[in-house]
Amino acid sequence: MFDFSGYVQSYLNTLPLLLIVVSLYWTVMVGAPWLPSSMKTVHQMMKLAEVKPDDVVYDLGCGDGRIVLIASMCYHARAVGIEIDPLRYLWCQLLVTIFFQRKRVRIIFGNIFKQDLGKADVIMCYLMPGALQKLETKFKQELRPGTRVVSNKFAFPTLIKIREDENSRLYLVHSDDGK
Repeated sequence: MFDFSGYVQSYLNTLPLLLIVVSLYWTVMVGAPWLPSSMKTVHQMMKLAEVKPDDVVYDLGCGDGRIVLIASMCYHARAVGIEIDPLRYLWCQLLVTIFFQRKRVRIIFGNIFKQDLGKADVIMCYLMPGALQKLETKFKQELRPGTRVVSNKFAFPTLIKIREDENSRLYLVHSDDGK
């Protein structure tokens, strides 16, 4: 008779390491590795976008949820975070619950390229240049003219920059016909 207990124990011992490795590399392939923005940078991004209480702020690749939580708690906006990494998604859900932000913050487990972004007034992102390039077409198709987009560190290839500070750039989305 085959003893499964040794096999199962071996699998359970390696599972946490496997989850960490998959978590790190999966996000790199989709958009960017997890590099959290400093709290100072998050506030600068919010000020650059002039986030108001009636805004809906989307954070693409929300990581640990700091942008959506700051948008909700400090700027009184509604916020939606999209995260593809299951561990960070769960962590985000926990933080949203701990900080009593369930009424104002929603976290979506999924790929940013497969989510509808049309309800956003403000988009926040800290993604690699290749991901930003792919997002430009999606933005022009889905976002309303006047939607504010803030990118931390990296620039969009063809979106027209409105303002910038030391870390971030603000863009205003226009429709394809230039209106």
